[in-house]
Amino acid sequence: MELFLLVLVVGFAGAFAFINGFHDVSNSVTTAVRTRALTPTIAVLLAAIFNLVGALLGTTLALLISDEWISLPSGPEGLGILLAGLTSACLWGLGTWWLGYPSSSTHALLGGLLGSGFASTLVGGNRVGGTDLWLQIVLPLLLSPVIAFVLAFLLVYPITWLARYSQPRRINQRFRMAQSVSAAAFALGHGLQDGQRSMAVILLALMAAGFASGSGMPLWVQLFAATTMAVGTLFGGWRIAHTLGRRLVRIDPMRGSVAQGLGAIMLFVGAIGLHMPVSSTHTVGSAIVGAGANQRFDSVHVVLVLKVVAVWALTAGATALLGGIFFLALNPVL
Repeated sequence: MELFLLVLVVGFAGAFAFINGFHDVSNSVTTAVRTRALTPTIAVLLAAIFNLVGALLGTTLALLISDEWISLPSGPEGLGILLAGLTSACLWGLGTWWLGYPSSSTHALLGGLLGSGFASTLVGGNRVGGTDLWLQIVLPLLLSPVIAFVLAFLLVYPITWLARYSQPRRINQRFRMAQSVSAAAFALGHGLQDGQRSMAVILLALMAAGFASGSGMPLWVQLFAATTMAVGTLFGGWRIAHTLGRRLVRIDPMRGSVAQGLGAIMLFVGAIGLHMPVSSTHTVGSAIVGAGANQRFDSVHVVLVLKVVAVWALTAGATALLGGIFFLALNPVL
């Protein structure tokens, strides 16, 4: 039974990585496609390649998550918590994609795990534990959209000043070239950040089943997570790209380049410098709105922005509820 649960968890972790790439490809390509810096086909291929490379570049964050920040009960109980959490995160990702709303896969996964862990305590089991879970995981995820919005809004000022004597056509041409680079950089950062979430889940499953110690990342886990996410990216979730690029805010090549470049930097700093999770969806979405809001005319669709923020706020709670329900349904066979 335990081996069967382990195989299921690995399979659902692959599904989560696939949906993550499928769901979040819009974060990497939206502004570049919207401003015609890249064609949709080239943009998606670029995002898939750099997502793959990014996921293969590092495992530090995944090891910290699985070895220090999150601890699970061993045996079928821990595997059941993972399976329930992954199921809720996958369903939430598919649901928000269908509705065309960007949402954080990391928030969904964390909410699902905490909800299924709480449900485990209701039936006499153990909860999901961890060291400084709030400080290391939750706080960076909550602060990143605020920081991205403020910095993107402020960065438009010096860049506009530097380009004040240039012709609009030349400005747009230069920033479209910059967007090609920033789109690749953002996809690389997305691979570094989100690719390690799936690796951490699989490593937690291996530890719960007694097949790993958490001190190192098996190569096959890294390759599996990176490949499934890259394949998911190739399928392209264009419903969300339409929301970010056309419905949320009116944006030009300069502001698109600012938003995407800032988002990439924040992902790199989080993954490499601070070793903290940063939501690519929250970061680039907030940066797009921040850069787009810094214009003389009203360019932000305020009602839609509020709806997106509401989805962000509901993500962890909704997936926690789903994760709890799924665990209670699984509990009789654990």
